[in-house]
Amino acid sequence: MAATLGLVVAEVFGGILGRSVALLNDAVHNLSDVPALGISYLAMRWAERPADSEKTYGYHRAGTLAAFTNAFVLVLLSLWLGYEAFERFRSPVAVAESWMIWTSVGALAVNGGITLALVRASGDLNLRSIFVHNFGDALSNIAIIAGALIIHATGARWIDPLLGLAIGLLVLWSSIGILRESSHILLEGRPLDLRVEDVARAILTVEGVQEVHDVHLWSLGGGHHALSLHARVPDMHLDECERLLASIKQVAAREFGVEHTTVQLERAGLPAKSGYVMPQPAKK
Repeated sequence: MAATLGLVVAEVFGGILGRSVALLNDAVHNLSDVPALGISYLAMRWAERPADSEKTYGYHRAGTLAAFTNAFVLVLLSLWLGYEAFERFRSPVAVAESWMIWTSVGALAVNGGITLALVRASGDLNLRSIFVHNFGDALSNIAIIAGALIIHATGARWIDPLLGLAIGLLVLWSSIGILRESSHILLEGRPLDLRVEDVARAILTVEGVQEVHDVHLWSLGGGHHALSLHARVPDMHLDECERLLASIKQVAAREFGVEHTTVQLERAGLPAKSGYVMPQPAKK
């Protein structure tokens, strides 16, 4: 993270001194790596904190909230730099190709080194995502170097704002994706890899459960999920209710990775009252 932050500072100075909007946009692109790494570290540390009387579900959404904030700032920065690139199209400015080349060579060394170090990390999803991101950064550095050489050879000043606009659009696209995902979690959205209907059908396989309704499934962030539901069961002894509850929680945890399940048992035969999530109760 320190190397990436140093790279951002170098590209900002290089972009200002070299009058290159492409370098400034690439600095913003690399800046997105810094909060990503920081958020991962923050989420790991905060997720270890136990739930308390104030945060009864724990601190799993700390990283999600930070991701939303950082992505929103990056969207604003990418829009501003896109406007700057557009103004450069209207009024081209002579850039210092040497600053563009040598700053990008240094950036390529950092991003290329990180990429090569992660080549063998294809088995880990998190490390693979960092590999793909840094590989894209390295390609941006190569594009800026090639653009600087073309500007030096042809004098085509529009190359720099074109590169800046392309990198800005890449930052905007990735930031909007983070905004969409983080806002979905903050708005109590269901985990995207799970379906409410599948959960209801799985709960119905538990012996004694005759109907399931009012199923609510949401993400706490960081891969932690929660579930609440109403289940109609026949009259039974309290010991049997405890066994049935344990079975429902076991199914939710084993098949869907749900760590926190709340179940309200109701006597079968009563009028069904369905919630917003399941307008029709699931029955056997």
